[in-house]
Amino acid sequence: MSKKSGKKSKYMSPDEPLFHSDHKRPVTRRDFLAQGFMAGSGLVIGSSLLSLFASSRSAHAALSTDMEALKSSCGIATAGAGKIPFICFDLAGGANIAGSNVLVGQGSGQLDFLNTAGYSKLGLPGDMLPSSSTTNFVNTELGLAFHTDSAFLRGILSKTSIATRASTNGAVIPARSANDTANNPHNPMYGIYSAGANGELLPLIGSRNSDSGGNSMAPASMIDLEVRPTKVDQASDVTGMVDTGDLVGQLNQSDAVKVMESVARITRNKLDRVSTGLGTDTAIKNKVECAYVKSADLVDRYGDPTALDPRPLSTAYPTGDSNIASIFPQPEFDSDREFRKTASVMKMVINGYAGAGTIQMGGYDYHTGNRSAGEIRDFRAGQCMGACLEYAARVGVPLMLYVFSDGSVSSNGTTDDSADGRGKGVWTGDNGSTAASFFLVYNPAGRATLLGGTTEEQARHQQLGYMTADASVVTSSSPAANNVNLLAETVILNYMALHGEQNNFASTFTNHGLGNSLDTYTAFSPVVNGTIGG
Repeated sequence: MSKKSGKKSKYMSPDEPLFHSDHKRPVTRRDFLAQGFMAGSGLVIGSSLLSLFASSRSAHAALSTDMEALKSSCGIATAGAGKIPFICFDLAGGANIAGSNVLVGQGSGQLDFLNTAGYSKLGLPGDMLPSSSTTNFVNTELGLAFHTDSAFLRGILSKTSIATRASTNGAVIPARSANDTANNPHNPMYGIYSAGANGELLPLIGSRNSDSGGNSMAPASMIDLEVRPTKVDQASDVTGMVDTGDLVGQLNQSDAVKVMESVARITRNKLDRVSTGLGTDTAIKNKVECAYVKSADLVDRYGDPTALDPRPLSTAYPTGDSNIASIFPQPEFDSDREFRKTASVMKMVINGYAGAGTIQMGGYDYHTGNRSAGEIRDFRAGQCMGACLEYAARVGVPLMLYVFSDGSVSSNGTTDDSADGRGKGVWTGDNGSTAASFFLVYNPAGRATLLGGTTEEQARHQQLGYMTADASVVTSSSPAANNVNLLAETVILNYMALHGEQNNFASTFTNHGLGNSLDTYTAFSPVVNGTIGG
């Protein structure tokens, strides 16, 4: 039986810091972020899809034939890598994912239900059990099964259309991770880049000036400092990403491109008549020439940087994006920093300017002795997740969305009956054994198909690993279950599988720890063949 809390639940705004009597005073940046004293941020790694799915160059000046021919040799991404855009949500502090949000079951999948005590530990009282025979608390609108009253789900539903949800599917990965530490190597961005994701402007961007670009670390073996994330946290970071100097202001865009091309040709002619005296003479000359070619290309494609503007089209933002306006109307956009951050990241990734991305959100160490604080924060995170899915649908490209947190929480069965507590179990402490991560895949061509020839096999591909009946991750249920490095590898494997490239995983990550049965830890059949449009 659930116990009713004798205390009146205090309303907490989603931006209010969390105070814990059982935690030390916040000292590190991670402490301040997890408890909401410091704002979270967004990070991106995305593949370039804009020119494949929209007539993005119709208003641009055209580079001359000789300049176009040089772009490939200079490593300039004209249509990006053609990979599925990838966005992470890094919920700093140890958010609840399993049970009260995404359903996690025993060995036969999500609907192999836990017992009453297990669901109580995951914050669900006896009258909200998904296993109930009298009331249906299972929602599969997104393919992946959520609890019907999941705050994540309610947020996602508020931002997505029925058609978008019908083309979405997902998988959950029960996996332990350490509580309240940035040392979990959760972030798979570098691995996604190694798998081929890239962008027209940048390979990686992020909200923090860190090697991962977010709160949690990246697996050390995957870090490539040559593509260290560039910080992006607001609209001005995006529109300020391209600076074509004063030339475009003095000339029209077409004439400015011609001037830059002429400079590149003159430079090449001069380089052909001199010698550096070094053994790398040709390589040095090519680098110099490519610098000028890249400048010409930058003016060609981004002479008007307002094309990058992630603000909602409105009277206040006349250069904004009409698709974003229908998802985050201007008053909503202006009033919430997390919406502004999400809009900036999703525009960069989904339009292919960057290759994949992480949106970091703070304040998820919410075991405050009530339920309301977590519900409010989870709902807003769900809104941001739904916005990304809906924006991908509006642009018409696939999207893989991955959600993780450092550790998790558990409940002692006491309920919070306030309006925001919704009669659910209060979060009373950290508990890494109840942790899980999940990903959603939007496919404009139709819902991604689970592997497996039977319903039972498909259920095991939708839940990669499992819990005990009393809601503890079974550490032997998958390589990811007790090793965060391998959790990141599992996500990257599934990203590659969406392109039909899972057979390249072992050669790309030669020291991986997933073993030889990679199909066992893969959720879906390919969404695209190799590259989008390929």
